[in-house]
Amino acid sequence: MFKYILQSAGDINWMAMLALVLFFAIFLFSTVWVITRKKDYVDKVSRLPLDD
Repeated sequence: MFKYILQSAGDINWMAMLALVLFFAIFLFSTVWVITRKKDYVDKVSRLPLDD
């Protein structure tokens, strides 16, 4: 299926496809990273700007 999508893309530059793939990879990685953080860590980081 992926091969068919790439063939039907036609004039799309390979750099545009690479940028799209990298965007989704980084987005998914950051979403998983945020979801898996412990509440203690989130509370500690959220207090950092207020601590002297």
